[in-house]
Amino acid sequence: MQDLIYEDSVFCAFEETAEINALAKGLVFSLKEEVDPLCLLAADKLQLHLQHQQDWIHNFGLSEGIEGIVIGKMFGVLIVRTKAGRLGYLAAFSGKLAGKNHHSKFVPPIFDGLEEGGFLNAGMEKLTQINEEINQLESYRDECFKDEIHSLKLLRKHHSHSLQNKIFEQYHFLNKAGESKSLIKAFENTSAGKPPAGAGECAAPKLLQYAFSHEMEPLALAEFWWGLSPKSANWKHGHFYKPCLEKCAPILAHMLN
Repeated sequence: MQDLIYEDSVFCAFEETAEINALAKGLVFSLKEEVDPLCLLAADKLQLHLQHQQDWIHNFGLSEGIEGIVIGKMFGVLIVRTKAGRLGYLAAFSGKLAGKNHHSKFVPPIFDGLEEGGFLNAGMEKLTQINEEINQLESYRDECFKDEIHSLKLLRKHHSHSLQNKIFEQYHFLNKAGESKSLIKAFENTSAGKPPAGAGECAAPKLLQYAFSHEMEPLALAEFWWGLSPKSANWKHGHFYKPCLEKCAPILAHMLN
């Protein structure tokens, strides 16, 4: 029954062929440089889906006439074996896709900051209100509002810091042994001593979290960039990359322990 649930949601099963089984035989998970053949197969299937799906619209900068800012995106595939012994893959995207956290064929986020009625929306609304008050007072160009503007900027800084910390507190990561570790704990021994913004939203942690929470065995992982990258020349359309050091390394050190 579990596998039927996976098939209807995010687990994509491979065909049970001798070639597929041979590629998976003896496969042990590692973050190696070369892309595993099963990951290449899964990535091909996912890229085909990205080219032809019609459930959502996101401007990757690959086609003309699509509205919105061009935003390339990192995607990931994780080869897994289910508890029932079925071989397949999971897929994930970094951050949000088409302005949402949830899409069919992709694992869910570890924390959904877009959830209706959640603290994040309320917190962002308060930040917007403070910014509007500051902008209004600054537009008067009157020295008598100097102290009030200063107080509002301190309030904004404090509120933003508190909101970011509350976001960090929502992230907890599993490893194969079922042990959980918070995002804050994962980064406490790094040079910065705290997580960077966006930590925990990359594809690799999402994939491993789903696998471990559903008793799946990870076998191989690959991430590729899809679309144009207006902000960085490092990301090339269709190229594969290892998980980033800044946001993922401390998290993966626990998850792969």
